[in-house]
Amino acid sequence: MQELTKYITAMAELMSVTGFEMTDNARLGALTEGFDERYTDRVGNRLLVRRSGKPNAPKILIDTHFDEIGMLVTDIKEGGFLSVTSVGGLDARTLASARVRVYGKKTLDAVISSTPPHLASGEKKMPPVEELLVDTGYPTDELKELVRVGTPVGFTPEYRTLAGGRLSGKGLDNKACAAIAAKALLEVPADKLEGDVYLLLSVHEETDRVGGTAVGGFAVLPDYAMVIDVNLGYMKGAERRECVEMGKGVSIARSAIVDRRLTAMTEALATRESIPWQISVEPKSTGTNTEALHLVGQGISVVDVGLPLTAMHTYTEVMDPRDADALYRLVTAFVTDQGLAEVFS
Repeated sequence: MQELTKYITAMAELMSVTGFEMTDNARLGALTEGFDERYTDRVGNRLLVRRSGKPNAPKILIDTHFDEIGMLVTDIKEGGFLSVTSVGGLDARTLASARVRVYGKKTLDAVISSTPPHLASGEKKMPPVEELLVDTGYPTDELKELVRVGTPVGFTPEYRTLAGGRLSGKGLDNKACAAIAAKALLEVPADKLEGDVYLLLSVHEETDRVGGTAVGGFAVLPDYAMVIDVNLGYMKGAERRECVEMGKGVSIARSAIVDRRLTAMTEALATRESIPWQISVEPKSTGTNTEALHLVGQGISVVDVGLPLTAMHTYTEVMDPRDADALYRLVTAFVTDQGLAEVFS
């Protein structure tokens, strides 16, 4: 598990605020060395391909969105401060004193300024993101040479292993899933694959419900697909029906928009391989790329799989290595299962 966690951290720390997913393209390329084909399409999706070598092989798609939440600079203020606006569902309640990076002409380490209690007026409500200030520490004139309006701002990539062994840090939504899928596919021998496997690192999920997955889906037109995204891990005070348990394995969604047969076969596969899994009930929508992908072309058979995560959409997201291991094993089983290939090809 330690090797998998290290790989997750290496991918999660890459800067990929929505709209800027290609910022660390060279480092991502180094992490995904070993795929048979790798290319980037016109909207910024990366497609990584493992070939099975089988004639008339079915096409299997694994979708994991690669973008992350962040901010954009909207104004440069006196005193080295920046005004920003959110990209994606940023939780302003968590931002006071957060460490961030401003990706200008050079990368600037900065913090989100917090009003000290001595100066607070008694108002306890957290101001919106647009009222917060990023403190760079630079003189205004110098700052204007390094940063312009529209510059992306992301959280500082700092990762910690908690006392219980869980991993905490930014960008686990959804680069943890991307890393797990990539590592699983890189380590499966080609002769074990039941089809040609396409790993889609899709863009724009955090800001657009269609996202880049539709473009990627049209490019591949797979016989069947798995969408992997993080799912809400249970915390005290949350509704259990809206969450899944941490450390109890992956979630598999029951929803109107997933393929019921593929879902049932994936559940049976997980059970047969002793991979821990749990049911996620999402009656109308899973809140993932499944919403767009299953409607591509003449329709794609999709199963929706989740990695439990707490503190989602913050810079201290938390995942359990046991769930990561379960997802690794499920991806491996999914692309090497003869039954799925026979039914859906």
